[in-house]
Amino acid sequence: MKVPMRYLRIGTYLVCAIAMHSTKASGQAESPSLVVSKNGTHVSDLRSKLIWSRCVEGMQWDGKTCTGKPTLASHAEALSLARARAETEGLSWRVPRVKELQRLVNTEKEEPVFPAAPLGWHWTVSANIDTRPINQYDYGNIGRGITEQSVNRMAFLHGWAVNMGSGQARGDISKRTKLPVRLVRQEN
Repeated sequence: MKVPMRYLRIGTYLVCAIAMHSTKASGQAESPSLVVSKNGTHVSDLRSKLIWSRCVEGMQWDGKTCTGKPTLASHAEALSLARARAETEGLSWRVPRVKELQRLVNTEKEEPVFPAAPLGWHWTVSANIDTRPINQYDYGNIGRGITEQSVNRMAFLHGWAVNMGSGQARGDISKRTKLPVRLVRQEN
């Protein structure tokens, strides 16, 4: 009996997928990219060479978890918090970019590296850059009063944030909105 080649390929793919799944389940997967510091206050991302504050601003590490209330800050206040901490500690703390913060979203529901962390929206430093032209003849734009000039002014008023529960990023958050801030710095 001759077996068609496509069935052999499908079977090979299935065997590979099962082997990969069993390797992950048996704990032989890649080494973790997030490693907690000895004192527990920082988390190193080995792939991106970033060091994260384990607690969001306003919360403190007590040896087991983050305690206190997160500081809710506007976008400008978030940048000021980063500058103040950088000056105090002598390290280059900053507000993260969207892609950096999205890497911290725990979608697999493993043991939390960032315990007691708020799951809502968090500020990033990514900028709104919208260069697409506005159709001045589109009645929807006319009705909302949108012109090329008003879009540029509106982009200045909005910032990017990441939802730490879902990983979704949005660039239409008013910079006056009060959100938690998690700071990051480059590895020395």
